[in-house]
Amino acid sequence: MRSSWMLTLLQVYPSLTARVGASNREIRRNSQDKVSERRSFRESYSPTSTSQDPYREGYQPVSITNCSATSAELQVSPTVSGLQPSTTNAVPTGETPVQASPIPSSTPDLVPSGPDTDQSNATMGPSNIFGTPIATSPPPKSFAVQKDHPVPRTGINGPPPIGTNKFYANFFLSKQGAPTYVHPYSVVWAKGQGASPSWGLTISHVEASQIIYGDKSPETGAAKYFLNPNGIQSLSLSALELGNSTALTTDNLSSHSVNVNLHRNSTAKPLITFPLVQGMGFVTAVYKGGTPLINTGVFFKTVTKSLKGPKQGVTKYTLYLEDGKIWHVYAYSAKNDTFDLTVVNNQMAKAAKPFDGIVQVAKDPGNAENIIDDASGAYPVNVTLSGSISGSKGTYTFTFQKAGFSNVKLLMYALPHHVDSFDDATHKSISPAKLQTTTKGMAVGVVADSWTMVEPHMPVSMGFSPWDPVDGEKKTLKDSAISSITPVAANETAQDVMQQSDQNSMYFSGKALAKFAGICLTANDLLNNKDLVQTGLKNLKAAFSRFSNNTQQFPLYYDSAWGGVVSSATYLSGNDGADFGNTFYNDHHFHYGYFIYAAAIIGYLDPSWLTKENVDYVNTLVRDVANPTPLDKYFPVSRNFDWYHGHSWAHGLYETADGKDQESSSEDAMHAYAIKMWGKTIKDANMEARGNLMLSIIARSLNRYYLYTEDNNVQPSEFVGNRVAGILFENKCDHTTYFGTNIEYIQGIHMIPLLPSTKLTRPANFVKQEWATYFDKGRADNVEGGWKGILYANLATIDPETAWNFFTRKDFDPSWLDGGASLTWYMAYCAAFM
Repeated sequence: MRSSWMLTLLQVYPSLTARVGASNREIRRNSQDKVSERRSFRESYSPTSTSQDPYREGYQPVSITNCSATSAELQVSPTVSGLQPSTTNAVPTGETPVQASPIPSSTPDLVPSGPDTDQSNATMGPSNIFGTPIATSPPPKSFAVQKDHPVPRTGINGPPPIGTNKFYANFFLSKQGAPTYVHPYSVVWAKGQGASPSWGLTISHVEASQIIYGDKSPETGAAKYFLNPNGIQSLSLSALELGNSTALTTDNLSSHSVNVNLHRNSTAKPLITFPLVQGMGFVTAVYKGGTPLINTGVFFKTVTKSLKGPKQGVTKYTLYLEDGKIWHVYAYSAKNDTFDLTVVNNQMAKAAKPFDGIVQVAKDPGNAENIIDDASGAYPVNVTLSGSISGSKGTYTFTFQKAGFSNVKLLMYALPHHVDSFDDATHKSISPAKLQTTTKGMAVGVVADSWTMVEPHMPVSMGFSPWDPVDGEKKTLKDSAISSITPVAANETAQDVMQQSDQNSMYFSGKALAKFAGICLTANDLLNNKDLVQTGLKNLKAAFSRFSNNTQQFPLYYDSAWGGVVSSATYLSGNDGADFGNTFYNDHHFHYGYFIYAAAIIGYLDPSWLTKENVDYVNTLVRDVANPTPLDKYFPVSRNFDWYHGHSWAHGLYETADGKDQESSSEDAMHAYAIKMWGKTIKDANMEARGNLMLSIIARSLNRYYLYTEDNNVQPSEFVGNRVAGILFENKCDHTTYFGTNIEYIQGIHMIPLLPSTKLTRPANFVKQEWATYFDKGRADNVEGGWKGILYANLATIDPETAWNFFTRKDFDPSWLDGGASLTWYMAYCAAFM
């Protein structure tokens, strides 16, 4: 929790992430008939698995031996030795990360292999907005190079840059024992622990009926959190040769995929490789001479073998578990190795001999076994992201690189925001397969080797002035409003931007610069007061130069170990949580987004400021958070924004059982808006296009996963009454913040900062419902400090007159302003819509 002085300053911080301490019309115009059709299509699915007869024709029962008996009966009844099937285990969360020593590097011999570099867009043509690097040169020399980092690169085989905020980071952090969420499955290295001791990769899938809910809020009746239980070991894929000397390494780390390798010991070649790709329909293990073991902590009830197999050369087993769930196992060997399982007991099945080939497992959703059969034998190893624009229409495509059977189309699971934006061809590839995800509702199986999504109404008309999705930009104020705002602007321009931005935090410093940039923009575009602009801009440029020269209190370093620009605060102070974990790659898109936004305004107001030095500095920040291509060898592709999830992750190099997380959805949108506007300022059309596309995707995803109206049918009905997620993790949603539990903190962190993009990402219907739930009837007036101003600035998006009356009160208290906000901008925003 923050100290009281921080709350008094109200430099409102978005997310200490595991740290230390409309329905707007522009978005929803997209083929209403298709949206309606797709919505009803999703709703028609049932998540409940239908029963399958284990004695069905064409399947041979495999005898199961009870753990403590020699019975060879087909069906196992009571569990043995006091053991019970484990279906509710939860791994403790919130443990302090422990650093581990890296495993000595070895060169994996992958068969088959994914690409050895991030292929996000490397093969695309000139029309691809992801194809051209922002730059390929080293960061400016003002950034001292650090060749080490407080967090070791445990088990990573391959050079930097490495995606620090990606879904697979738990595999190289601390003791490598926390789950990874690939959706719809989660996987974790078992490390000999749990209900079914194994040294392989454990696979879990949680149904909606297993979700755990917190206590109900007395005000709304909504659950304060929901989470998915960890530690359920439905199945584990391992090898007889693995034991307590097993080592785990990773390679081919890209923005959407990774290879996880299990070695007999730290010097041996990989015995099993697991290619992990977000949305994969199977968990695939590539065996390289190990003897396959399949373990379960839920217990086998019945195991059957298909007599014919789903296709030539593929062996199939079906595993019926004690929790009533059904899983299918497929095996194929290019070397014609046979795959014969012996069920040793109700917790283990063992292959008869070592195996070279692939073993795949998939959970049966109850209505799609034939689809799973047809898709077996092929698996994804990476994703190529490409995109293009035409006017206000943006299109982006995931092309899945695959291995295995080349003539078999992949089964991949799409999230709700994908399905809503699929083009017609992709939509036709939707299958009946459907599985619950942890925090993104129901995933739908798509049988295709690529998906194309369309954002038909990107906010291309949005500039620096207040903007509405229907009416566009608002640059003209009434004379009476100009008369009221001008003296306020003069007073705030006279404030000391050098002092206010001289902080020991990139976050707070960036907010201060953004505040004064907004004042200058208002003076120029809305007040037409050139004198104020010149005074404010001169001071703002001087303050910004402290950072572009990298002479602030804690200068930025270029960290060559991971590949990124980080605060020197932890290096110089020894405090792992300094600047909210910036050194550990927490919240870079928040911190640097404010700088990028401020720079976009400075360059817009004074093009002569766009010198090579200034542009290189700002572009370096953009490269750190949103590098579009692996052609830039200094930064990972898309550190923060997750093109699969449709929003960013703020969580950096800290291990956590609940995966990556993000608190402030509105500051996520801010960083995309800042990139769009910086691209526009420097006339980088591809960067501007990516910003527009990111904003559109963020608006779509936030209104399904983060911001909840009464008709939200993605998140659990028990939770949507909270109106916002609070902190959204990969595995849970917690209606709280990292710095306090006041309702204005929880809701308000999803409001800041007020920008032209706010009406795009926070639709009027949502704002109205949220206001009625928490803040109407005078309740907002009981809020203290800068949060009060934040709430009323948010109200301006639907009721600008009431907000104007608040900000123009004769007794207005400056303490009602957040440290990153100005009264000038708030008043101008209100006036633009009056």
